[in-house]
Amino acid sequence: MTAQSIETVATEATTPAHGAEITVPLNRLKASPKNARKTPHSPATIEAFAASIKAKGVLQPPVVEIERDGEGVPTGSYLVSIGEGRRQGLRLLAKRKAIKRTHPVRVIVDAENDAHEISLDENMTREAMHPADQFEAFQRLAVEKGYGPEEIGARFGVSAHVVRQRLRLGSAAPELMAAYRAGTLALDQLSAFCVSEDQDRQRQVLEQVGPHTPAYAIRRAMTEAKVSVGDRRVRFVGVETYKAEGGGILRDLFTEDGGGWLEDVVLLDRLVGEKLSGLADEAREREGWKWAEPALDYPDVSAFGRVYPVAVERSEADAAEITALSEEYDRIVSEAGAEGLSPEEDARLEEIDKSLQAFGPDFDYAAEAKARAGVVVMLGHDGLARFERGLVRAEDAVAPPPEEEAVEDCGGDADAERGGRAPEPEEVGSALSDRLVIDLTAHKTMGLRDAVQADVGAALATVVHALALQVFYPGYGLWTPLQLRLSVSGLERLAPGVDDGPAGRRVRDRCEAWGARLPERAEDLWGVVFGLAPSDQLDLMACCAGVGLYAVRDPHDRRPGALAQAETLATVVGLDMAGTWSATAASYFTRVPKTRVLEAVTEAVNAEEAGRIAGFKKGDMAEAAERLVEGKGWLPPVLRTVSDAAEPEDESASEPRDDDAYAFAAE
Repeated sequence: MTAQSIETVATEATTPAHGAEITVPLNRLKASPKNARKTPHSPATIEAFAASIKAKGVLQPPVVEIERDGEGVPTGSYLVSIGEGRRQGLRLLAKRKAIKRTHPVRVIVDAENDAHEISLDENMTREAMHPADQFEAFQRLAVEKGYGPEEIGARFGVSAHVVRQRLRLGSAAPELMAAYRAGTLALDQLSAFCVSEDQDRQRQVLEQVGPHTPAYAIRRAMTEAKVSVGDRRVRFVGVETYKAEGGGILRDLFTEDGGGWLEDVVLLDRLVGEKLSGLADEAREREGWKWAEPALDYPDVSAFGRVYPVAVERSEADAAEITALSEEYDRIVSEAGAEGLSPEEDARLEEIDKSLQAFGPDFDYAAEAKARAGVVVMLGHDGLARFERGLVRAEDAVAPPPEEEAVEDCGGDADAERGGRAPEPEEVGSALSDRLVIDLTAHKTMGLRDAVQADVGAALATVVHALALQVFYPGYGLWTPLQLRLSVSGLERLAPGVDDGPAGRRVRDRCEAWGARLPERAEDLWGVVFGLAPSDQLDLMACCAGVGLYAVRDPHDRRPGALAQAETLATVVGLDMAGTWSATAASYFTRVPKTRVLEAVTEAVNAEEAGRIAGFKKGDMAEAAERLVEGKGWLPPVLRTVSDAAEPEDESASEPRDDDAYAFAAE
């Protein structure tokens, strides 16, 4: 049949009979208004029809009805009662110029049945293939015909990624596939098992978990000996570096982010150690430190002494040039209009940046300090390297003078201290008996108390000086007549990672900022402190007081009065630990009984969610609780500020305890 004869309008004499199989040009096929399917096919479905037809042709001829005009005369076109998706797939191919608009299509004419009814019948009296059959069929195409994911996807109108997922599911252990067909295993659970292609491991985990185990718990069991790509060690080293060393990666084909796990943990740890060591050696050679060490975990830096950077001395010419460049930079930025910087202005800012960088930092460590101090390069919890500079080992610390001399050295006036040592006790009282010297200096002490009480500025400077000595000059804490003793206790050994948390970093940054402003020698501290503005003195005092706080509730260290005062202080400063700490499986839920986990979920979410996870195993419950309370700001009672936590008070009242002031310590 020629194309010309095909396009000839049909007459009653040429109208095909019922059941006839004829060939019709694509542009003569129309959608039937009697089609029972009113919701149009999705673009993905039409794409799949087009891909299948392009690869294999129209396997099942559409069923059509003869179109007639108002007088009942055939128009030469046909209405598709069954097979509208195939017609849409053909039209998509024609739109893409893969076939002509007049492409011949084999169809079957239905001239007796109601078009609406047979359309409804077509969509109702059929059962979709079980997904397991599809997975295995895709697997068979890959094995028997050697088709790759891209080719299979092109032949069925799906993405290569979807094909890879189905191929992975199709290669699941037979026991898993049987359970999936029987309905005892859901698709998300099957996907969790198939995160790994190791069928032996799949069978092993299947024996360990129950039928109601959530998918994330199955996935965790399948990968428990591996390291997630989100691990800080992986972020630090980089997946590409690990792969370049021959490390294997297990990719999760069933999550949106395409995450995975590194299988060679030994290799990963070696790469982390080598990179940290390289950074440490580089810092020592470039910056001139006496020593440098790598550390995978955050060390307890309180075990070290500290030196701090000092202001870099500059010539008048350099200082003037820095000032001029800085002012020019600020002027260009401030005068930029709504359109932003011009290319010339942007280029000038880059030149200024380079010129300012050439002068080096405003603060740096003295050569003498670097000669006895070092740097620790550690892996932070965010996967970035952190440099703790200016750490002094015990054997490198400058030994302070004997305590007797240290106390008397700070007894003179500021001018004497800045100019040199105050007179030794033997020099002022060598002709007097010890008893008389004690008597006289007792009177002098009382006079000093009276004078300091009358001079608020001197009193503030005295307190700040005593605190700063003990915080920033270890070993020189007795270089003050003020009987104020401050202990600085490290917390890292009690709670690993606390120094690198949000609050820990803020505390460290404040101390480093003040350390850069204070003098290198303890003998020069008084002159600097006394010369500070009162607001700066108060700021320094707050920095020191904060470092000296210790509110750890240790059952072996019973300090009910101090702990009660810590709660009062937390209320006064409005402490909100939700911005510093969050409840996770590692930080809380795996470390408390199940009843506490369920209480937390009930408080943070609701009792229904708590009941849903009540039957989980401990590890699964902890992970589920972490997901449920995430972003809720929930805190355990011991971390809540008392004034904002009526619930903890009620709870603690029902628990046995020794006294009210020690309520939280008993928990």
